[in-house]
Amino acid sequence: MQKTMAAKTNIQILILIVTIQLFYYPSPSLAANPTYNVQSFGAKSGGNFDCTKAFLSAWGAACAATSPATIYVPPGRYLLRNAYFGGKLCKNSAITIRIDGTLVAPSDYNALAKTENWLTFERVAGVSIFGGTLDAQGTKLWACKNSGKNCPKGATSLAFYNSENIAINGLASLNSQKFHILVDGCKNIKMINMKISALANSPNTDGIHIQQSSEVTVMNTHIGTGDDCISVGPGSSNLWIENLACGPGHGISIGSLGWDLEEAGVQNVTVKTVTFTGTENGVRVKTWARPSNGFVKNVLFQHLVVVNVENPIIIDQNYCPDNQNCPTQGSGVKISDVAYEDIHGTSATQIAVKFDCSKKNPCSGITLDGVNLSYRDKAATASCANAAGSAAGVVRPTSCL
Repeated sequence: MQKTMAAKTNIQILILIVTIQLFYYPSPSLAANPTYNVQSFGAKSGGNFDCTKAFLSAWGAACAATSPATIYVPPGRYLLRNAYFGGKLCKNSAITIRIDGTLVAPSDYNALAKTENWLTFERVAGVSIFGGTLDAQGTKLWACKNSGKNCPKGATSLAFYNSENIAINGLASLNSQKFHILVDGCKNIKMINMKISALANSPNTDGIHIQQSSEVTVMNTHIGTGDDCISVGPGSSNLWIENLACGPGHGISIGSLGWDLEEAGVQNVTVKTVTFTGTENGVRVKTWARPSNGFVKNVLFQHLVVVNVENPIIIDQNYCPDNQNCPTQGSGVKISDVAYEDIHGTSATQIAVKFDCSKKNPCSGITLDGVNLSYRDKAATASCANAAGSAAGVVRPTSCL
């Protein structure tokens, strides 16, 4: 009996010792995940010291970590030249980049003249970016382009290629040379709480361009640029765009599509709860007047407010600037099942709804429900060509479908 009690007591003491060791001396696998401060790798704030190497070294360290890792950018301005963050050799699929400072591109736009992107992520998985500001300092390049001089094309500020499971939260992008953000060949991308801004006269400064990608979400974001707030290129599917403020800029565009004869289509796109202010377009679908096997289908535009917008609702299948490169003057892209629901506000032009569809491949399944648009406190008008569909509820201007 005494031996049994002694054995029980020894077991209890052993359990207590093990518990204390686990609590006070956690194993390496239970230790805090590593954080890599870019200043520890030689980065210096102030905006004049080239921090590119330091950022890439921090990325390399995070990639080599065996547990989720954080790259930390403290407050301050950090000069970066074009930087490539590759995932091919990265062993870590849980890297957080937490930015409390501002990343600054070189003030001389020629420093990025030979690169397509300023900051590039390729073949990465599980990367999250929280906070921070990207300042591409594009104003001098805009001035060069607007003067008609021979200038570089400009670099996209932030590009993701062939990547998956990416989250961007709270990032600001200012004054891009070209596109602000490019998503190309990616899957499961979430971008929320962002602010993207460039002057209204800044050329080709699209806020977000998405192509060849699926499962992309953009929410709770303000975009004002000199081009499309969001543009959608070929091969894009399952896009969710919600709660945006767009303006200035060219609105939200699917296209241009149909440049290539063999081209992947666009499908399953939702755009809802967006306010467009002073933009060139509201929601637009645009295709080249060229032969193509591309398509657009299953698109929903819902709960939109337009304020002094030139083309609140537009499908343009006769896009052909200067009537060049359009051998047949007819688009092969098939547009079907596009719904416009609860869209109201003011048009800056008399034609508030324009469906200019392909004579070779007319639009089908276009629906209007609860559309109420006016022009200078008067009735606006609608224009249709080669478009078939239906209208329900209050529709002003009167449907031409």
